[in-house]
Amino acid sequence: MSADHLPLRLDPSRFVADFDRRPFTIGHTLDDHPLLRLDRLVELAATLPPELVEYNAGELPVSQDPALTPRNGLSPVETVRRIADNSSWLVLKRVERDPRYAALLGRCIEQLRPLVERLDIEIHQREAFIFVSSPRAVTPFHIDPEHNFLLQVKGSKTMNVWRADDRAVIGEEQLERYFASAAHRNLEHRPEFDAHAGSFVLQPGYGLHVPIASPHWVQNGDQVSVSLSITFRTRRSVERERLYQLNARLRRLGVQPTPPRRSALRDRVKLVADRWARRGRRGLRALLRGGGARAAQRGPPRP
Repeated sequence: MSADHLPLRLDPSRFVADFDRRPFTIGHTLDDHPLLRLDRLVELAATLPPELVEYNAGELPVSQDPALTPRNGLSPVETVRRIADNSSWLVLKRVERDPRYAALLGRCIEQLRPLVERLDIEIHQREAFIFVSSPRAVTPFHIDPEHNFLLQVKGSKTMNVWRADDRAVIGEEQLERYFASAAHRNLEHRPEFDAHAGSFVLQPGYGLHVPIASPHWVQNGDQVSVSLSITFRTRRSVERERLYQLNARLRRLGVQPTPPRRSALRDRVKLVADRWARRGRRGLRALLRGGGARAAQRGPPRP
């Protein structure tokens, strides 16, 4: 495939230096792609199961209590069809379930793969999300668990992004609760955070790498916005997520755990101990299941 037909425009040196460390912009050629037109997205919204469509009113504060997020009173199909004037925000999740979108995701991943593998890590759990938002809609302050390349396809938006390792903005205990599935993705935003933010205005043909757990919020421009999010996980990201889960357990036991990536030795000891503990639990369950099966075969005890 010629360079003119590749979906992404990447700077390899920038990628290797900044991937999973800090946000950086990229280019892409998908702003005229037929699968990302609004009429095709109406069709896609009609085919996805309800659990893979999230949508709500778009006039939200930067700090939004997830339990109080207002709905827009429409169906997903009507939300996309009338997105220009219904003040809404919608995301179509796991769109790679459709083979056409799976092929598009695959083309993007195959460009990213050699650069990620330069860092001695492998890509897996590839997923794609499509965001459709009304003019001036807000995506509240939040974090996400995946490596993310957000590609702006239609309209514009301003991405306000913080570094994931800025502990003045997001603390270790917040990350532990999030990765232990005990906390929603939304975070409380405070004005003093703004001095730490990077601000990126994305127009069609441009995108942004958002590292795992980098806090961010989004303000759409004056037109309808469509964005494609290319996401994946790696062995390292899964291990980091597991370390946060383990640290959440240790903290509940009264231990002050060492944060992930602070000590490679401690991280490895935790992961190895957790792996052996899981194997032991699986072995015990198998033994109990096997014992129960054998007891059933023998029948009830004799009087």
